[in-house]
Amino acid sequence: MPLFAIHCIDKPSSGDLRAATRPAHLEHLDRAGDRIRIAGPLLDEEGRPIGSLVIIDCGDRRAAIQYAADDPYALAGLFASVAVTAWRQVLPK
Repeated sequence: MPLFAIHCIDKPSSGDLRAATRPAHLEHLDRAGDRIRIAGPLLDEEGRPIGSLVIIDCGDRRAAIQYAADDPYALAGLFASVAVTAWRQVLPK
């Protein structure tokens, strides 16, 4: 299956919403199982979360967009922007 990068940027001053929604977000990631290649928060210079990055193995871009839309963070309105882009792993081999 193709890989897709889901790159999300939080709305400003949304730390409380991120914290409240985090358990449901992690459950969403867990349900994807080994389709998730890598996932984690994007951080500001002080190490505070400002967004999310997920690399997922999906059937196509439409499925990756739907996966991103179904994320509890997205459903809660956390994100100011979401980009879903095809991605190819080069390293590690």
